[in-house]
Amino acid sequence: MAVTTILKGTPTRSGTPTTRRNWGIVLMLLIFSMLNFADKAAIGLASKPIRESMDLSASQYGLLSSAFFWLFAIGAVVLTAVFRKISYTWAVGILMFTWILTMLPLTTQTTFGVLLASRIALGFFEGPAHALCQSIVHGLFPAEKRATAGAVVTAGTSLGPLISAPVLTWIILRWDWHASFIFLVGVSLAWIVTWFFFADRLPFRKRIDTDEEKKAETAIDPNGDIDVPFYRLLMLPSFWGLALLSFAGYLITSLKVTWLPAFMNEGLGYSMKTVGTLVAIPYVSAMVILLGTGMFSGWLIKRGFSSRVARSFLTSACLLFAGVCMITFTQLPSGPLQLLLVVCAFSINSIAFAIGFAGASDFLPAHQRAAFFGCIVAAYSVAGMVAPYVLGLIVENAPTPAEGYSNGFFIVGIVICVFGVAGGLMLNPARARARLLELTAIHAIRKQAAQ
Repeated sequence: MAVTTILKGTPTRSGTPTTRRNWGIVLMLLIFSMLNFADKAAIGLASKPIRESMDLSASQYGLLSSAFFWLFAIGAVVLTAVFRKISYTWAVGILMFTWILTMLPLTTQTTFGVLLASRIALGFFEGPAHALCQSIVHGLFPAEKRATAGAVVTAGTSLGPLISAPVLTWIILRWDWHASFIFLVGVSLAWIVTWFFFADRLPFRKRIDTDEEKKAETAIDPNGDIDVPFYRLLMLPSFWGLALLSFAGYLITSLKVTWLPAFMNEGLGYSMKTVGTLVAIPYVSAMVILLGTGMFSGWLIKRGFSSRVARSFLTSACLLFAGVCMITFTQLPSGPLQLLLVVCAFSINSIAFAIGFAGASDFLPAHQRAAFFGCIVAAYSVAGMVAPYVLGLIVENAPTPAEGYSNGFFIVGIVICVFGVAGGLMLNPARARARLLELTAIHAIRKQAAQ
C-alpha cells in the first residue's frame, strides 16, 4: 500500500485528499523552480545587449555569470541549516521574497558593480532552493514515488527557461533587458501571494505537537533507525559519488543558462531571433527526458532492481551520453547533425538532481536530508562558479568565437564523462545504508559505555 504524509507528518493512504494536496505542493514547487531558473535564463538571453550596453568583454560577462555562484555554496549550507528550524512554508516564502529584492536593482539603469553585487546576493539566497525542494517532496512520498515527484519539481529547471525564453526574448527586443526583470519581479510577487494562500498556515517555528505525530514521522521514515553524527554522512563514498554526478550535471546547467544562447548566436551563426526559439528545444527535451527517467527509475524500484541500478547507474549512463554528445558536436561542421547533438548534450543536466538525490534518500534519515543535500549543492556549485568564467576566457583568447566554443565544450565534455562514470560507481545506496546501520550500532554502544 502506497503511503504518503500530510504536512505535519501523519501518514495517509494513497488517493486521499491529502495525497492530492501533496501533489499540489509539488506543483507550487515546480513553479518555484521555474522562476528560479527563469531569472538565470534572463541573463543568458540578454547577454548580447548587456555586453553592448555596458561595454563588457567576454571574460567580464563570464565573470558576471560566475559571480552568481560565489556565495552559492555558503548559502546552500548556512540557509539550509537555518531553515531546519522553521516550517517549510515560511522557508520557501522567505527565499522567494529575497529573490525579488535582489532582482529589483536590475529593473532600471545600473552599473556593472551593482549588477555584480545583485548576482552575488541572488546566488546566496538561491543556494538552498534545490536542497529544500527535494527534502520537502521526499518527505511527502514513499520511495517508489520520490524520483517521479523530485523529477517534476526539477523539471522546473527546464520548463522555466522554456516558457520564459520566447517571452523574455520578445520583451528584450521590444523594450530592453531591464524590462525582462520587471516582468520576473511581477510574476514572482504573484507566486508568493498564491503560496501563502495555498499552503497551510503553519507557525513560523516548525514543531511536532503530539507523541502520535512523532511516532508517525518515525514510522514513515524507512531510515529512522539510523542515528549517526552528521559528519559521518559526509565521509561516505556515496556522498562524494553524488557530488561528482551533480557536479557533472551542473556543468551542463551553468553553461546552458549562461552561454548556450551566445554559443548558438556567435558559435553556430544563428540570429538572435532564431536563437530565442532554438534555445527552447533543449529545455523541452530535458523536461521530457527528466520526467521519463524519473518514472523509469520508480518502475525499476517496483520491479525489484536495486537502488544502485535504478538511481546510480541510470544517472551515470545519462551523463556519459551527454558528455559523448558534447565531445562529438565540437568535431562536426555546422548543420542539422551538429545541432541535434547540441540539443542532446544540453538536455541531460537535471537527472542527477532528481534521480541521484532520490538515491541518497534511500539511505538518509529524513531529519538529515536537507543538510546533506545542502552540502551536495555546495559541492556542485563550484561548477557554476568556475565553468562560465573559464569558458569566457577560452572564447576571448581563441582566434574566433566559434573555435573558442569548440575548444571549451570539448574539455567540458571530457570532464562530464569522467565524473559521470566515477560518480555512478561511488554512489551505492545499499552499501551506504549498511555502513550507517553499522555506525549506528557502534555509536549506541559508545553512548551506553559513556553512561
